[in-house]
Amino acid sequence: MTDTARNPRDTLDVNALRHPDSLKWTLYPEDVIPMWVADMDFPVAPPIMKALHERLDQGLGYAQLRGDTRLKDALLPRLAAQGLDSLTHDNLTFLPGVVPGIYAAVHALTTPGEPVVTMTPIYHPFHLAITDLGRRVAGVPLRDGENGFEINWAAMDAASRGSRLLLLCHPHNPTGRVWTAEELQKLRDLVLARDLFVMSDELHADLRFTGEPFEAFAADPRVQNRTITLTGPCKAFNTAGLGIGAMISHNAQLLTRVRGAAGGLMGHESALSLTMWRAALAEGGPWLAETVQYLKDNRDYLAAFLRERLPWVRFHSPEATYLAWLDLRDHPRAADIQNFLLEEARVAIHDGPVFAHEGHKPQYQGFIRLNFATSRELLTEALTRMERALNAAMTSAS
Repeated sequence: MTDTARNPRDTLDVNALRHPDSLKWTLYPEDVIPMWVADMDFPVAPPIMKALHERLDQGLGYAQLRGDTRLKDALLPRLAAQGLDSLTHDNLTFLPGVVPGIYAAVHALTTPGEPVVTMTPIYHPFHLAITDLGRRVAGVPLRDGENGFEINWAAMDAASRGSRLLLLCHPHNPTGRVWTAEELQKLRDLVLARDLFVMSDELHADLRFTGEPFEAFAADPRVQNRTITLTGPCKAFNTAGLGIGAMISHNAQLLTRVRGAAGGLMGHESALSLTMWRAALAEGGPWLAETVQYLKDNRDYLAAFLRERLPWVRFHSPEATYLAWLDLRDHPRAADIQNFLLEEARVAIHDGPVFAHEGHKPQYQGFIRLNFATSRELLTEALTRMERALNAAMTSAS
C-alpha cells in the first residue's frame, strides 16, 4: 500500500465537507460516512477557484451562449489526442450536463416502443432515459470473468437486432472497465453490421489508472458519422455543481439533430461553468495528475483491504473512475445490503439494483457501488466499519 500520509488530500475536514449545500454529506445523519453519489471529497483545484473568483469580478451577464470559442479551442486538441481529430467548432456543442445529452440522443434517434441497447449494470440515467421516453431497454448483462467484467458478444448481437441505438459507457460506470482497443473494434464491427447509432458517454476518460492513452469510441473513421460523444469536466475536476457537458460528432448534421431534439427544454451552460472548464484545461493538469495517483493508491488500498480482511467479497479493481463495484451476494444480508450497511455500519453506499432496469434489478441485489474518492483516513474508517458489521452478521447467521 502506497504511503500518502503527506498528501493534502489526507487532511479533509469533515465539518467543512458537511456544508448545507452538499447533497452527499447532508442526505444521511452526521454519524454516517457517505460513499454513494459520485462526488470527490477533495477541494477543487486552486487555478479553477482563482478563475471563478476573477469571473465574479467581471459581472454575470449572458455568457457566450452561441458557443464559447475559447473553450472550443481548448477542447479540440484534447479530443484529438483521444482520436477525435479533424473536428471544427461546428462539430462541438455545449450542454448543461451529460445526462441531458443521453436523453436527447434517445429522443432524437429512436421512437417510442423501440428497443435501445445498453450494457448492464449501467449508470442509471441510461435506462431511465430509455424508459422515461417510452422506449424499451435491451439490456445486455456483462459477464463476470476471472480478470474483470466482459461483454457478452452473442447477447449483444442478439439485442442489437431491431434496435437503432447503442448507449455506450466508456469508461464503464459502475464496473470501472476501460474497453480495450480489441473490444472497441469488435463493438464498432457490430455497430456497422446492425446499422446502429451510438451515444458514447466518455465522462470518466480522464480518471484512468491504466497508463495507456485513451481511445474514444469514434476514433475509428468508420463509425464517426453515426456516433455522438458526450464528455465534461465534472468528474475529473470535482465540479458537479457547475453543470456543463459537451456533445461531439464528426457528423455536424447528426449533432444538430440530437442537440435540437430537446429544443428549449435543454437549457444552457452557465457562465461560471464555462470559466471553470477553461481553467481546468489550461492549468488543472498537475492537480488532476496528483488526484488520479491518489485515487489509484486508494483503489489499491481498497483491494488489499478486501483481499486480507473480507476475502469472500468478489471485486475487480477498476481501470478507471473512483467507483468500486463489489459483489456481496454471499452475505446473509445480501437481500437488503444497502439498509444493512447504513444501519449497522453507518456507511452509505449505492445499492446494486439502482444500476439495472425493471425486471433485471433482482440479479444485482447484493452488489454495491462504493465511492473511494475520499481521504485514506475516511476510507479506512468506512471499510473497518463495514468489515465489523458484515463479519458480525455472518457469525450470528452461522
